[in-house]
Amino acid sequence: MAFDVVAATYRTKEKELSPLRRTLTTGLVFGLVCVYCAVVGLLLMFHGRWIIAEVLTLGQALLIVIALCAGIQVARKTSARSSPAIAVQGLASGAIAGAVLSLLVIIMSLVKLRFMFIALSPQLFKMLTFDLGTAGGVVVLIGAGALFGLSGALLYITPPSVRRPLVIGLTTMGFIGLFQDLIQLMMQQVEIVDKARELLFTWDGLKWQSAIGIVIVVAAVMAVWMRNRDQVRDRFGQLAPVQQKGVRLVGIVLALLLILVVFPLVAGNFIGQVMLFISLFILMGMGLNLEIGLAGLLDLGFVAFFAVGAYTTALLTADSPYALAQNPLFVNWVGPEVASWFHMSFWEALPIAVLMALLIGVLFGVPVLRIRGDYLAVATLGLGEIVRVLVLSDFAAPVLAGAQGVLNIPRPSIGELQLDDPVDLYFVALGACAVAAYFAWRLENSRLGRAWTAIRDDEDVAQALGINLVNVKLLAYGLGAAFAGVAGAIFAVMLTTIYPHSFQLLISINVLALIIVGGMGSLPGVVLGALVLIGLPELLREFGEYRFLFYGFAIVAVMRIRPSGLWPSAARRREMQTDVETQATIEAELQPLGSDGGTPATAPRSPHGES
Repeated sequence: MAFDVVAATYRTKEKELSPLRRTLTTGLVFGLVCVYCAVVGLLLMFHGRWIIAEVLTLGQALLIVIALCAGIQVARKTSARSSPAIAVQGLASGAIAGAVLSLLVIIMSLVKLRFMFIALSPQLFKMLTFDLGTAGGVVVLIGAGALFGLSGALLYITPPSVRRPLVIGLTTMGFIGLFQDLIQLMMQQVEIVDKARELLFTWDGLKWQSAIGIVIVVAAVMAVWMRNRDQVRDRFGQLAPVQQKGVRLVGIVLALLLILVVFPLVAGNFIGQVMLFISLFILMGMGLNLEIGLAGLLDLGFVAFFAVGAYTTALLTADSPYALAQNPLFVNWVGPEVASWFHMSFWEALPIAVLMALLIGVLFGVPVLRIRGDYLAVATLGLGEIVRVLVLSDFAAPVLAGAQGVLNIPRPSIGELQLDDPVDLYFVALGACAVAAYFAWRLENSRLGRAWTAIRDDEDVAQALGINLVNVKLLAYGLGAAFAGVAGAIFAVMLTTIYPHSFQLLISINVLALIIVGGMGSLPGVVLGALVLIGLPELLREFGEYRFLFYGFAIVAVMRIRPSGLWPSAARRREMQTDVETQATIEAELQPLGSDGGTPATAPRSPHGES
């Protein structure tokens, strides 16, 4: 309660900032963002990538977006009511952001900073000054910042019927320009579409005529939709409930077929590989969601179950001296005839890999049954590292191959059809995701799922209600591990070679992050989280290590805008709604503040009457 009071007091003070101070602060913040992008080398790298060929680079587009955001932020937070005042504040904030970047240009012209910041090169100086020299570059930066800051403020106060189509049109054009390499690669697969590609693109980027055309067409379509959507909704509402359900079902099925089946077939192997990675993380996310989202058991050693599935599949299917059917130690122990039984196909090894992962998951949970909270996270992290060190050790090397890894893992096949292509393996993973999603959905709404939810909320109360904590926790660990075992089995045949270094702690962190971003306890949230945190960095692989800046930005932005996740579960949504209502009550009680922003005249009271 005390924290809520203090937080609400600070928010009330924030609202009292003067327009001048808010404009200055906003301009400085966005200007520093520009400077940061320049210093780390992001701006120069983006400058080498055309959005519109010979007209606009990605680096220039980034500066434009930052200036636009400065104007939008000022317009969103200002207390001014008149459009001229808002426009002036937007213009000033953009000019201040440009001035901050201009200060970097001036410093670069006077002092050689490249011994400290290697990205501050002559090429960056030429980019920021537009080959106009220091004075000319400063004037252009400040003027352009003011212009786009003004545009951002005006865009914010523009009626939604105009603003939304324009923003969607510009965003679509930027998206096509950003991913134009992938789009052109996909369009080359079909001859008719390839002719359209030649009209839209050069090999450097979009043609300027095409860019304008895309903005106009998309904006016009959105404007028509916004004008007629109420009529469409009214007509849809006039249908019988059964008909409405049928229309929704048909729409969902068609959308899934287009996105999940037709698109990978048309897009090619790279997109198929990306979607395969996303599917593997969705499988692991659904497993970890059982442990964390439903049962509240924080597990940072989850990658160990992924490794168990991969190694089990490798040892049962590989044509390698370390495979069970060929390993001298195992052959001498059980005999050649029995050892030959352990040379299996992928489909025969898959259920064994799932069972092994489930068994290891149960054994994994036994030592940490009585541990809670942050201590549980540290304990599971330690257990995961034990598995990794054990696989790398000389003790296990005769069986698990140590750092050499297991080679020559065959790809799966169906009859005479060999599933060698990434798109083929994607469909295997897609089928596994569909089956796993069904089981996860049924578990969530089962008696066991309600027991998991109970121990997540309060273990002591759950035990008092008769829930067996040992059985419920071990089932959470075991069933969650089984999902990861499926993902590990597909991962092994995807690479055809596995090494211990393929199973790092970062995988567990990525799976945990996608659950948090998507929404705890939500199956659709797991899918959305995987698309944002796994798919986006893979599509931006051309930008090298800088793509992880987008990864971090996506996490921070989602947690700031949607703290409950992109698609939270119904229970989590209700909890957040209750928190929002409580916070609104506190802010209403804190409203009568003194002019100095001090403590309120009347101290707020809790619902129980405590001050």
